[in-house]
Amino acid sequence: MPKDLEAVIDVAAPPERVWAVVSDLKRMPEFSPQCVRMIPLGRTKEGTWTINFNRDGKKFWPTTARVVRYEPNREFAFRINENHTVWSYTIEPTETGTRLTERRDVSAGVTLFSRKLIDAMLGGEQPFEGLLERGMQETLGRIKAAAESGS
Repeated sequence: MPKDLEAVIDVAAPPERVWAVVSDLKRMPEFSPQCVRMIPLGRTKEGTWTINFNRDGKKFWPTTARVVRYEPNREFAFRINENHTVWSYTIEPTETGTRLTERRDVSAGVTLFSRKLIDAMLGGEQPFEGLLERGMQETLGRIKAAAESGS
């Protein structure tokens, strides 16, 4: 059964700078080891659709998503249409900067098609979730570096 995943990192940059980095969806391939391209269809806000291209080694697959929460300097989230997972980024101010949380929420369940595809093409749920957890840590580390450097 799929499970919720979460990763957290502290960033030595103000929330506004972290928001500027994390909410620029076109930059997602810079940060995520799985995302090849993320194309927002219009200005990013609640309701915006995206077209996404993902990879794992030589395996490549497209998805679409819709932004379901967009609160500047606080949180944004997008729902993957093909499997119903919700990916979110939450920004909290701290004494030394910002705490950034990335979360994959599967409380709405995951489609049977997606589960079968993960089993057949990506080695099964547990190995795939391990890959996602490592990818989340890598993503947050890259976002931290970008925000702290001001890029």
